Amino acid sequence: MSYEKPLPIIDEDNAPYWEYAREHQLRMQKCAGCGHIRFPVSLVCPRCHSLETEWTKLSGKGKVYSYVIYHQAYHPAYKDDIPYAVAIIQLKEGPRMESNITDCHMEDIEIGMPVELYFDDVTGDVSLPKFRLGEGG
Repeated sequence: MSYEKPLPIIDEDNAPYWEYAREHQLRMQKCAGCGHIRFPVSLVCPRCHSLETEWTKLSGKGKVYSYVIYHQAYHPAYKDDIPYAVAIIQLKEGPRMESNITDCHMEDIEIGMPVELYFDDVTGDVSLPKFRLGEGG
């Protein structure tokens, strides 16, 4: 069975992010100049404009910052998932990222709810970061 949903576009800039995801690690760029952890991937630190960066491992714990529950499939590949949640997760280490919240009743999702990361191996090359209820935050 093949994966029919849209996949991320992997390029030379974001390839390390997706390589770590395949290894079930959440890593984001950390500025070697000022220590700012940034997401999405960028060539320049938005705080100090340094070009020096390293990939730092994050805990995968966080809280729901905002969310929406889809009751209509805007792409045909998602029709069997309705309803599903897309959220902005405030990670413990600072950055925010967009992902799905799964493995819970949609009515149980709320702002500030602690969540934990897991990886969904959707193809042999792509593991998507997703979140479920957790002790995060």
